[in-house]
Amino acid sequence: MDKEKIMGAYLLGLDNGGTITKVALYDLKGHEVAVSSRKTALIQPEPGFTERDGDEMWAANVGAIRSVLSEAGISGEEVLGVAATGHGNGLYLTRADGTPAYNGIISTDSRGKEFAIAWNSDGTFERILPKTMQSCWAGQPTTILRWFMKYRPEVLTDTRWILMCKDFIRMKLTGEPYAEITDYSGSSLMNVRDVCYDRVLLAEMGLESIYDKLPPLKYAGEICGRVTEEAAGLTGLKAGTPVAGGSMDIHASAMAVGVTDENTMCVVAGTWSINEYISRKPVVDKDLFMTSIDTIPGYWMILEGSPTSASNLEWFLTEILRDVDLKGKDIYEVSNASVEKIGEQDCGLVFLPFLFGTNVHVNAKGAFVGLQSWHTRGNMLRAVYEGIVFSHRYHIEKLLKYRDKPALIRMAGGVAKSEIWVQMFADVLQTPIEVARSQELGALGAAICAGVATGVFASFKEASTSMVDVMYTAKPDPAKKAIYDKKYVRYRKVIDALDGVWDDWDV
Repeated sequence: MDKEKIMGAYLLGLDNGGTITKVALYDLKGHEVAVSSRKTALIQPEPGFTERDGDEMWAANVGAIRSVLSEAGISGEEVLGVAATGHGNGLYLTRADGTPAYNGIISTDSRGKEFAIAWNSDGTFERILPKTMQSCWAGQPTTILRWFMKYRPEVLTDTRWILMCKDFIRMKLTGEPYAEITDYSGSSLMNVRDVCYDRVLLAEMGLESIYDKLPPLKYAGEICGRVTEEAAGLTGLKAGTPVAGGSMDIHASAMAVGVTDENTMCVVAGTWSINEYISRKPVVDKDLFMTSIDTIPGYWMILEGSPTSASNLEWFLTEILRDVDLKGKDIYEVSNASVEKIGEQDCGLVFLPFLFGTNVHVNAKGAFVGLQSWHTRGNMLRAVYEGIVFSHRYHIEKLLKYRDKPALIRMAGGVAKSEIWVQMFADVLQTPIEVARSQELGALGAAICAGVATGVFASFKEASTSMVDVMYTAKPDPAKKAIYDKKYVRYRKVIDALDGVWDDWDV
């Protein structure tokens, strides 16, 4: 496609995280023309259940799309293509007409924990690993589906399609159900090795009955339908606008920071601690969290992750700093200033960032260890920042079993908005950290998928070269290596010491 003739055209990316929906409009150079966000309520009907209203999420997308078009002062006709990204795993069950058969389930949900525990202990995990290439854990659609089979079978009877988050939004836009491959290859619902659904694999998990509820598979850079008249009327987009497959948020973020070869690692520090790189060869190892199919054809995404990242800070700011007089300042500005003031000196306080899940033990809980009477909220806040970075380091050290230490790391997620925190990552990891200019990386990664699917770009690499720009680099301070190494060793010792404590702690 001749880009010189379409420089007034745009690509639209939709990003649906655990509770926030963001929509961003980009020109073909990756400049963010307009962005809008909406928050959806987190529903927790029982301990360990994390849900959202699917209709509310769709309404959030509709409102944000209309807002972006209005803010940019353009019509839907100027949008060349649309794509969505969203959190991986969890579960979105719909009827044939696309209406939710149950609330959307977010990946931090733990109702399926009993099945994850069983599969990890009875040999199921090791039998399915060569095909799934990933660990068994509570927030996967497989364990959640087993929970529904046991406790709420009527919901599955009412279900026609088993979808991931962004695939649900795409179906609302197009009326067509598809399963995009980066998402489903990270769900254990498909045979990743052979890139297909597999009845034998599903039977190993007691899921053979859901085979016909799985939508047709499509790639991230393929067109998966077009905006319907109904969706056009709601959003302001033009009916018939192509909608691309899009990708899981971890793949979208890697694409949006320019990870298009094997040299660079990506760290996404948001709700989840995501640490990843792409490879021409898959890695299958029982100690690895996940290998999935990458957005770029011919590559695999090798990933270590857990829900142990910036969501822990959100909890602290909401619950512990709720009553602090901010004097009109932004809470994140206050938080960063407090952490900077405390400094990296050792105050003997460790935070385990396991409030929403864990990467060390199925029952591990969040905790402050080492609290003393002289510790302040500032000390606690600093420990939260450091504990989250240490959790990322724990994952990255596991990845280094399979590759050399990267020359640099590209960072995405909420942490990337804090220069103080990014510098802490650089100092703890002793690796340069590059931060991309775009702040809405999931949406940018989705927009790149739309650009490839519509032929604006001939390849993902070309799209990344055109649309991705690095804002700054945080260089590691060698003088801080020793103190952070000491703190990290203590962090690991605390985890090891508590390992037996969690065995019977099942609430």
